[in-house]
Amino acid sequence: MKKTNIIFMGTPGFSVPALRALAAQDNFNISLVITQPDRPKGRGKKLSFPPVKESALELGIDIFQPENLNTQEGFEKLAAIGPDYFVVVAFGQLLSQRILDIPRIYPINIHASLLPLYRGAAPIQAAVMNMDATTGITTMVMAKGMDSGDMLLTSSTPITSEETAQELHDRLSVMGGELIVKTIQEINKNSLTPISQDHSKATYVPMLKKSDGKIDWTRSNRSICAHINAMTPWPGAFTLLEGKRLKVFRAIPSDKETLLDPGQIFHCNESGIHVATGKNSVVILELMGSSGKRLTADAFLRGHKINLPARFELL
Repeated sequence: MKKTNIIFMGTPGFSVPALRALAAQDNFNISLVITQPDRPKGRGKKLSFPPVKESALELGIDIFQPENLNTQEGFEKLAAIGPDYFVVVAFGQLLSQRILDIPRIYPINIHASLLPLYRGAAPIQAAVMNMDATTGITTMVMAKGMDSGDMLLTSSTPITSEETAQELHDRLSVMGGELIVKTIQEINKNSLTPISQDHSKATYVPMLKKSDGKIDWTRSNRSICAHINAMTPWPGAFTLLEGKRLKVFRAIPSDKETLLDPGQIFHCNESGIHVATGKNSVVILELMGSSGKRLTADAFLRGHKINLPARFELL
């Protein structure tokens, strides 16, 4: 039986479960993996492989790492393979229409939201930040616009109030791998028809900046905790105390009412650092100071006494 011929494009860790899920199918053949070039990483600026490249090497799949895929060389290389599908997951380059027209059946993208909600670069963080009850994965036919193509399949999952963007990212990446296999199998059986998105309901989320991590203490306690969860691991939620930057990893809302100004630290003990917010308060459980070590609040306070009254800086 002729195998389904797939060219896979992806770069970060989020893409890896989809690559592995496709490679595990006996009736699929991944003829090429396209990923971003190796980049300098860490303090030593040593060249580092993208996670997808590492997995492709393990799987023994040919790899192509162009700075720009939208060239004549890129077009000719892909067209010569004559794939049935592209599968694109967080690749990191926009594809020209000429490239998108190469697959015999579809170029398919895996997106980490229930489209048309949260098109763009940071859908996972947006779902956590907005305290959504559910989110999910969408497979769609790629089009020129930003995440605007016709939808193929969706898969949804609940979000807990304690879940960080990293934890949700890891769950959704596995779901993406499962859904892309199901999507291609259904198309191959002629039992799946693309459905156009309701563009009037589309929302967009831009790429995060480091400054997005700054905590706004005037917001409600639950909104602040959601912000901290959404910014973990990157860019990281942070605040300033006496001009010094503190990174906050974990906090919980407290319904303890306070008449104090937002950002006011009113209690420090083994249970955490208690901070007044726009509505009620939060308890910081894990944070990092100038030591560069992630510590429980109790361990942090043993080395960094906070003399009350004290207040975190507002925006």
